[in-house]
Amino acid sequence: MHLSFSKLFLTGLIVAGAAYGGGFATSAKLEHFLGEPLCEPAQTLWQGRGGWGGIVAARDGTLVVFQSPGGGTCRRSRDGGRTWDAEILLAPDAKGGNALVDETNGDLLYINPCEGWLFRSRDNGATWTRETCELRPDGFGLKPGLEGVGAMQAGITLAFGARKGRLLSPARIMGPKNSNDVPWRPYHYSTALFSDDGGKVWQTSKPFPVMGTGEAALAELSDGRILYNSREHMSPGNRFFAWSHDGGELWINASRSPDLPDGVRGSSYGCMGGMLRLPIAGRDILIYSNLDTDAGEMPRQVGASTSKGREKVSVWASFDGGATWPVKRLVYDGPSAYSNLGVGRAGTPSQGRIFLVFEAGAKQCYESVRVVAFNLSWLQNTK
Repeated sequence: MHLSFSKLFLTGLIVAGAAYGGGFATSAKLEHFLGEPLCEPAQTLWQGRGGWGGIVAARDGTLVVFQSPGGGTCRRSRDGGRTWDAEILLAPDAKGGNALVDETNGDLLYINPCEGWLFRSRDNGATWTRETCELRPDGFGLKPGLEGVGAMQAGITLAFGARKGRLLSPARIMGPKNSNDVPWRPYHYSTALFSDDGGKVWQTSKPFPVMGTGEAALAELSDGRILYNSREHMSPGNRFFAWSHDGGELWINASRSPDLPDGVRGSSYGCMGGMLRLPIAGRDILIYSNLDTDAGEMPRQVGASTSKGREKVSVWASFDGGATWPVKRLVYDGPSAYSNLGVGRAGTPSQGRIFLVFEAGAKQCYESVRVVAFNLSWLQNTK
């Protein structure tokens, strides 16, 4: 997409979307994400270790980034990502979970139903309380186990339709043995966990309709459909999509995205990426993050691992709910790997800011965990 057309398209969205209001899924205006192009220098949140765990914005705009699998910790920013407080330990064993905000009551959750626990914060991430929870299996009688909700984009609260208020997180089932050994990888599949009681009981959805998948992201569109975006481990090619029309219980119509890479091109070994919808009423602007490079190679064994060529973490934008992804920009031109996305809250210091948390380093991609703040004007300003 040329710059002039992109600007014209976004200007039209401002006029069409300015009158909407409502909850978090509809609380922002497009102009919040525009204005002068913004892409702040990367800040290092954790040095000497990679990791993932998600980034969420509390109701007051406080940003909370989680670090896993290394330590069960988080860091907070109360000024829109400009500065970050010291590390907070949830618990030594609070590892391998996923983050979300319960938009019904404002609680922040760090969940691992696979291990029977969640941590809840009622003060925007300053303190955390452990709770027990129950996980129910899918139609095959399987539950997410090892790494079940780790390495995922943060979960969401559904905002539209009959299941409004449902908590929904991407997850992964690693075969009957819950093993990441190469022979079991063809039996892995993405799934989702949902809770209709604030996190006490979690149900495992029907499987994502492609085997060999895992490490995923999902976003609810303004018409209530949910787009599932998954990494795949067995064959070279772009990212897999599927859809739910019933609040995340059943996933159908799987296809490969014609635009979005699944990590390093040229390899069958994908990479975790982020995806979210900007909370603008009636509009489905999606942001995606992953690596944008052709430096990969095929592993020697089908389904095996290779991290060769992981570099050039980038972000893409879709203005039509994921049908097309016409703009992209490089964020870090160096070794990089897993990434998550977050978005700020209207009326707070984080308003209009999009956040990318990613693994990166000068010599190899797992040296640190970093965060960058940018806006839509910067992303669509491709010249």
